[in-house]
Amino acid sequence: MTRRKFLSLMTCALFANIFSACGAENLSEKNSKEVHDMSKKILTEPVALNSGFDMPRIGLGTWKLTGIVAEECVYHALKVGYRLIDTARYYRNEANVGNGIRRAIAEGIATREEIFVTTKILPDNHKTPDIAIDDSLNAFGFDYIDLMLIHQPGRWDEETYHALERGVQAGKIRSIGISNYYTPEHFDSIRNIARIVPAVVQNENHPFYQNRELQAYLKNFGTVVESWYPFGGRGNTHKIFGNETIQQLAEKYFKTPAQIVLRWQLQENYIVIPGSSNKAHIEENFDVFDFRLSENDMSLMRALNKNKRFENW
Repeated sequence: MTRRKFLSLMTCALFANIFSACGAENLSEKNSKEVHDMSKKILTEPVALNSGFDMPRIGLGTWKLTGIVAEECVYHALKVGYRLIDTARYYRNEANVGNGIRRAIAEGIATREEIFVTTKILPDNHKTPDIAIDDSLNAFGFDYIDLMLIHQPGRWDEETYHALERGVQAGKIRSIGISNYYTPEHFDSIRNIARIVPAVVQNENHPFYQNRELQAYLKNFGTVVESWYPFGGRGNTHKIFGNETIQQLAEKYFKTPAQIVLRWQLQENYIVIPGSSNKAHIEENFDVFDFRLSENDMSLMRALNKNKRFENW
């Protein structure tokens, strides 16, 4: 074999390897993109509730947001792409939340049917829960509420839950549930008296308090868990964001600690409602659909569980 022929054969082989490698890389990139697209599709699709209605997976919490600030934050969140807004009668901002929503609807950002509104009622007076439901509707300026929850256990929680059921029968509420019920036994205290099984249980959930046992139990009834304080709440976020594992994952994925926490919760099938009055943070919290935590990294996040809540209600 001549030197020229040998070099020619080597050159062909080299290019064949290069093209083969490029093809493999492109195929790998294609597969990776397909996995990402499927992941994004799954996590951006709403959750099907046992009530027959769909609920977005990520929303804006409005605790501590008042007045024009609440209105502006709700409006901005809807512009960013949020379709779930969470409030409560106790927050005293239902009218402001309603203003922000109606403003977005008027500008064509979203329709009322596309926006999922949650509010809550305290079981503090068994004689007036039906009136409280009407008061919320009037404050919002809406014909119906997408989800109404008992805000926390109380003396009149059974009577209050039956009022929510009457609200569903009257077409005033589409789905109902409870908040701050942390054990299967506590959940059953409502389920056993209910004619309508709770669609949602909204509880404190974050990396240090994961309560996966309750989530597993609720699957038996088609009830989903929604996380308030996904970052631990005011005064505690630094404990979550400063965690070494979360810091390392943030660096690995080129994301913020907040985005790592939210992505972990979404992949664990929680609904999340981070709250903020900072427009940049509102945008940051919604920017969690362009990456996926590996199963190993999900295990690292699960290992952070200390079974420790920051609040006692």
